[in-house]
Amino acid sequence: MARGAIAEQVAADLSASSWIRGMFEKGVELRAKFGAENVHDFSLGNPNANPPEAFFEALRGVTTERAPRMHRYMPNAGIPETRSAVAAFVANEYALDVDAGGVVMTTGAAGGLNVVMRTIFDPGDQVIVLAPYFPEYRFYIEHAGAEVVVVQTDEAFQPDPRAIEAAISDKTRAILVNSPNNPSGVVYSESHCRALAEIARRHDREERPLYLVLDDPYRRLVYDAPRPPTPAESYDRTILVSSYSKDLSVAGERCGYVVVSARVPQRRELLAGLTMLNRTLGFVNAPALIQRVIARCADACCDVDLYRKNRDRLCAMLRDVGYELVIPDGGMFVFPRTPIADDAAFVARLVEQRVLCVPGRGFGRAGHMRITFAVDPETIDRARDGFAAALRDAQ
Repeated sequence: MARGAIAEQVAADLSASSWIRGMFEKGVELRAKFGAENVHDFSLGNPNANPPEAFFEALRGVTTERAPRMHRYMPNAGIPETRSAVAAFVANEYALDVDAGGVVMTTGAAGGLNVVMRTIFDPGDQVIVLAPYFPEYRFYIEHAGAEVVVVQTDEAFQPDPRAIEAAISDKTRAILVNSPNNPSGVVYSESHCRALAEIARRHDREERPLYLVLDDPYRRLVYDAPRPPTPAESYDRTILVSSYSKDLSVAGERCGYVVVSARVPQRRELLAGLTMLNRTLGFVNAPALIQRVIARCADACCDVDLYRKNRDRLCAMLRDVGYELVIPDGGMFVFPRTPIADDAAFVARLVEQRVLCVPGRGFGRAGHMRITFAVDPETIDRARDGFAAALRDAQ
């Protein structure tokens, strides 16, 4: 049997990841045809807040330094002063016992998740993912040799403890938690975070550890509460993965981190594995320049109010023209119902109006669509007629 040019698994992944990529390519085509100002693109969650002044001050300071060795290879877990700064920030933000030794600097949160999964998963392990979920989770997990077990959240996109409990087997190695959530923007409530911790605790075994892996890059983009709840407060065997892509609005700099607090059992062994995989997977932690910048502004944040205003503007418009939605508590997305069950067909109708969104089925939840509010306010206003027309045509 003849083989294709690429691995079969990669070919399958290319097909499965086509929703977001397809919308991106459609946007390029439409902008070339109609002009950028006549295409309303809500498909990509690309942070559009300006980085805070503290970031630019740190950047100016670092780029004027001429110290020897500052741009050479570094320890595999990251630059010590950067790890110390991140540890101090995380200890305060999460009320956890974290020191520099528990921090591994990574190439974004995506790099961090891949490092974590290759460190803790064996072939045949199962990972519970709560839908709706970020589509690339499936690829990360399967590339690590594990199996995705999708568990739907409830109608408000909160975790369903009974469904999670029922999905756990003797192969379950981790529950992946993303709150604020991409694509729903929902923040998991304190009671649901405690429930996740209690479920994990009941099934954790010394000979068969069960991890909660928190993917937290949106944690500081919250709009209706000062600090979102976290299961890390209630469950020791928690691994935290995050980045500075959203709160500093520097996604292109690819600076993330993995944190293993002092409470995590077998911490030394876990950190050794994370550090080795960070090197051998080729990520070799975040670049030196951005690490040195982060060391000076690890607790800074962009203007979250920009996203809050955009959220309110977009949600008010969608509700006004007739869409049903859950108001997002954080993040940069809203995930309304589509007026017909076939979300892909409805998104195609929006494309006819030159409005670009992503079908919910790409996130494990059909009958919805993801819309980002990381856009200019004018884009939201200009898209109103298109959203309204597509809804009228569907009724």
